[in-house]
Amino acid sequence: MRRITIDPITRLEGHGKIEIFLNDEGDVDNVFFQVPELRGFEKFCEGRPVEELSQIVTKICGVCPGCHHMAAGKAIDAVFGVEPPPTAKKLRELFYMAHFVHSHIAHFYALAAPDFVVGPTAAKAERNILGVINKVGVDTGTEVIKQRRIAQEIQALLGGHQTQVVMNIPGGVRKGLTEAQRADIELKAKGFIDFSKFSLKIFYDIVLENKEYVNLILNGPYSLKLYSMGLVDENNKVNFYDGKVRVVDTAGEEHCKYSPDKYREFIAERVEPWSYLKFPYLKKVGWKGFVDGQDSGIYHATPLSRLNASEGMATPLAHAEYEKMYGILGGKPVHATLAMHWARLIELLYASERLLELATDPDITGKELRSPLPNIPNEGVGIVEAQRGTLTHHYVTDDKGIVQKVNIIVGTTNNNAAICMSLKKAAQGFIKKGVEVNDGILNMIEMAFRAYDPCFSCATHSLPGEMPMILNIRESDGTLIRTLQRK
Repeated sequence: MRRITIDPITRLEGHGKIEIFLNDEGDVDNVFFQVPELRGFEKFCEGRPVEELSQIVTKICGVCPGCHHMAAGKAIDAVFGVEPPPTAKKLRELFYMAHFVHSHIAHFYALAAPDFVVGPTAAKAERNILGVINKVGVDTGTEVIKQRRIAQEIQALLGGHQTQVVMNIPGGVRKGLTEAQRADIELKAKGFIDFSKFSLKIFYDIVLENKEYVNLILNGPYSLKLYSMGLVDENNKVNFYDGKVRVVDTAGEEHCKYSPDKYREFIAERVEPWSYLKFPYLKKVGWKGFVDGQDSGIYHATPLSRLNASEGMATPLAHAEYEKMYGILGGKPVHATLAMHWARLIELLYASERLLELATDPDITGKELRSPLPNIPNEGVGIVEAQRGTLTHHYVTDDKGIVQKVNIIVGTTNNNAAICMSLKKAAQGFIKKGVEVNDGILNMIEMAFRAYDPCFSCATHSLPGEMPMILNIRESDGTLIRTLQRK
């Protein structure tokens, strides 16, 4: 048996490796996706005052701190049984839309675009953001950096800092907006909408006009038939900040729809000894192993899944693009993994439109920023849509508000099993007997996980009870002399 290792995998947040095992005939026998790091936030949040958690959890990750801050803020509100006033809720969502804009721009241009704009089998030295700029022009590269910077400036204004966010307090937010600040955000939101349209045009011109790319998306080894999860409003339209979690099956029929406090009735978690990531699954379907199909309890929670689980976008321009995508791809639901990139750009447009709606809402400059805390702290769950999937924070406290237990299911954790399966399917599709396994093929395997925009700093929460360490001692030429292992 032969083993191929991709270590480290590239263009992601966090660290990971892929182990591909070939049988004696040269075909792929199995693939293991491993994340060799542990964060452990669920444990060391215990014993802290619950109101501190919204600031502590932003340290889980420097890419999506706003997601954890918002989920924590909602969970803390639930712990105290308080509903923030309208202005506070809208300010939180305003911050959150800017957070989505900056993150989706970063993923599309820096992490995903090199595979399409530059090419999946291009030289590795060219498959990066500089290669993308070389293809689309310096002016476009400058605009990418500018728009992402502007989105982060909005986050810093509202959140106190774009990364170390201190915006939320139990029952509300720390500060409001002036009219001058509101008008400035309105202008910037219009710029985001224009940039989102431009980004979609790049996708249409470079990806959809390339028959080879379209064939790869629709007929390549990048497809899994899984259930789809996403947060929706009362009209079943996509909502990133508030609503209920809706899950549809492989045919698009509703499987369940639940409020945050009911998540344990529908989602279960398991661990595997070879990963620090948990493996969530649909409780009422059950864990059937790493298989797809209607009878599998594994689900997606991605931009594409959000669109699959919804009945449309809540803003007009994004909804038109939603209809266009499903029209071109043959209707709902879509199970093509690489279509996640297309869905992400539609979400970029939605976040931009929603940011403009909020910036022009009369409540946004209101003065009532916090509601009184009516209850003794107890237990609460907060759910938002992170850029990488549905994010759940669940806190249990004593009557003094000291945290006794924390459970976090982050976006990438939802997709852990699906990522493993996507990698195996891609490897089996590209590695065959007699095929030379070159860098281009290995990159096309990596493309399977890259579509999920995974964040492994967020996702590594399982603590199996041991911290194994492997030390390889090598000669200067790389020859392995000895391996020491702590189990």
